[in-house]
Amino acid sequence: MTAPVFVVDASTLSLAVVGGQVSVGGPEGRHAVTVRRLAVGEAVDVVDGSGLRVSGTVVAIAGKDSFEVSVAAIEREPEPQPRLTVVQALPKGDRGELAVELLTEVGVDEIVPWAAANCVTRWKADRSERAWQRWSDAARAAAKQSRRARFPLVAPLASTRDVVDRLASATMSVVLHEAGTVSIADVPLPSSGEVVVVVGPEGGLHPDELAAFSAAQVVRLGPSVLRTSSAGMAAAASLLARSGRWHVPAEADGALAPGVEG
Repeated sequence: MTAPVFVVDASTLSLAVVGGQVSVGGPEGRHAVTVRRLAVGEAVDVVDGSGLRVSGTVVAIAGKDSFEVSVAAIEREPEPQPRLTVVQALPKGDRGELAVELLTEVGVDEIVPWAAANCVTRWKADRSERAWQRWSDAARAAAKQSRRARFPLVAPLASTRDVVDRLASATMSVVLHEAGTVSIADVPLPSSGEVVVVVGPEGGLHPDELAAFSAAQVVRLGPSVLRTSSAGMAAAASLLARSGRWHVPAEADGALAPGVEG
C-alpha cells in the first residue's frame, strides 16, 4: 500500500535533513491524527506542493493535531517537460470540481478556468473568488490523493482574449473540436516548453472563438463524444503518455501504473 501524503509549507520542509524530523500540524496534522488515525510506525510522505518530497516514518503523535516524522529520504522533483496546461471551459454544477480532480490526477501542471461564450455556468463577480477557491481546493485534494509532490496551479478566470494570448505564447497548442481532421494522438509534441489544450463547454465552441484560436491546431480526441469535464483528462492522458513524462525507470519495475491507487 502506498504511503499517504501530507502537506506542509515550503519554508518548513526546506529545513528537513535525512535523519532529522519534520513536524506536521494544523489542519493536516488534525486530519491525520483524528480522521485517518495515523499511528507511530506508519510510512508517510510530506510534500510542499512545489516538488519537494520527504519520505519517512511517524515517530510520535502529539495530542490531536500534530505528529513527527523521522526523515528517511528527500527528493526534489524537477519541473516536468513539456509543461502541460489545460484551458477548461466552465462546466455545469459540480462538474467543474470533477474536471479539476481528473486533470490533477492525470498530471496536468496548470488549469485555466475559462468563461467561454456558450458556458451555462457563470462565475459572477460576487461569487468568483469562492468558485475559484473550490477549484483550488479540489486540485489540492486530488494532488494529495494521487501522491503528487508538485501541485497544479489553478489560474484566475480567463476571458477569451486571455486564452488567445496563452495560445500565442505556447510552444504548441491544440483545441478539441469535432471539426478537427487530425487525431490528438498524431500531433507532434515538443520536448520542452508549454503545451496548451483548450476544452470547450457543453454548448460547444462559438464560431468566433474557434476563429480567434487560429494559433492552435484543431484536433479530435476520437470517434466518441466526451463531456467537457472528462475531455481534458482524456486529451492530457494522450499527450502525457507520448511525452515521456509517464516513463517508468527500470528500477521501478513492478510499481503501480500512473493513477492506480494501491
